[in-house]
Amino acid sequence: MVDPEYQENGLCEQAMKLVDDYINKLEIKGMTKTVFQPEGMNPLIVYIIDKSEGASDMQIMFYGHLDKQPWCEGWHEGLGPIDPVIRGDYLFGRGGGDDGYAPFSAMLAIKNAQMQGATHPRIAVVLETEEESGSPNLINLLTVAKDCIGNPDYLFCMDSGAFDYETMWLTSSLRGITLCDMTVQAGDAGYHSGEVGGVVPETFRVCRELLSRLDDSKTGKMMDELQTEIPAYAVKESVDMSALAGRAGLVEKYKMVEGA
Repeated sequence: MVDPEYQENGLCEQAMKLVDDYINKLEIKGMTKTVFQPEGMNPLIVYIIDKSEGASDMQIMFYGHLDKQPWCEGWHEGLGPIDPVIRGDYLFGRGGGDDGYAPFSAMLAIKNAQMQGATHPRIAVVLETEEESGSPNLINLLTVAKDCIGNPDYLFCMDSGAFDYETMWLTSSLRGITLCDMTVQAGDAGYHSGEVGGVVPETFRVCRELLSRLDDSKTGKMMDELQTEIPAYAVKESVDMSALAGRAGLVEKYKMVEGA
């Protein structure tokens, strides 16, 4: 699901320019920009904002990404992923969510602090361009940019949602995933199903059996080796969020297809 021409079609560079043009209009004091792009890799953009006078030697890093995953079709008539439309209180368009806000939010916060005369430490705003593809080169790019980024004391990953706009929210955990490649083979070569049905074991059936040993679809029980105790703090967070959100905020907001 990766754009095969991502290094030739200039779309990544268009996103970089759009963000850079906006940031430059803010006229943030003490800001410099460096683009790191070793051969065969997508660019990593690093903005450095020098610490203000009287600030501590603490270092802060904001992380975000400029790329987008495949955008799918529009939700309703007149709505699509690349044409921003405001209806009521909502902005529709792929770039408004899932980290599209990261560079703008970070830079506006810095500009706001400077306008108020507040001190701020050295800040690195680090933007990658291949997060939706699994960040295959992120470690290498961060290593190349290490001297520029510095040694941050705090890292803010600007890539999450928020429950409301009245509170400063921190995401305590995301989701887990286990990836594996599995090959199930019975016959030594490919045979016609009309000839070997019932003779050569059905490999998909074997595959289902193996998956059920990990996660039993009938009982909902996973194998013991995958079980773990939920930390006490996470239980408390769940209880608190349930009380705050209510059923409408946790369950009813997800629409199911008829008959599900």
